[in-house]
Amino acid sequence: MPSAPCKLRRLSGADLPAMRGLLALYAEAFEMPAEYLDKQPDDDWLGHLLQRPDFISLIAEREDGQIIGGLSAYLLQKFEQPRQEIFIYDLAVAEAWRRRGVASQMLGWMCREADRLGAWVIIIEAEKGDEPAIQLYRKMASSEEMAHHFNLTPQRG
Repeated sequence: MPSAPCKLRRLSGADLPAMRGLLALYAEAFEMPAEYLDKQPDDDWLGHLLQRPDFISLIAEREDGQIIGGLSAYLLQKFEQPRQEIFIYDLAVAEAWRRRGVASQMLGWMCREADRLGAWVIIIEAEKGDEPAIQLYRKMASSEEMAHHFNLTPQRG
């Protein structure tokens, strides 16, 4: 299958429609519409977030502007040593564009950006059973850490 003809673009505070398009892509790709669509932040919140140097939102788009992939990550300042790490929170490619190198292209961009930012490592997780993602990350990773991921719910009021 030929590679996807797309360009990569890091979103800025002026890219609110593209960020909302990326949220729609995440909702569809992860089959989680309520989480990504029902309680979206207002434009001020998203614009501020996109302006932050420690938040990275990257889209892969076709020439006609259709968003076919995206990646959202956080630059984390470490406390135990004077270094930074990048945590990729979400990465998705529209179903029709999978297996065409879009995710590899975005991860390659992220590796170059991490080097530019002086990040020590990039951390990315894959859901159990998501074999295409696991295979891709194994192919690109320099190491694989076996860890458990837990979500703790804050105790409210």
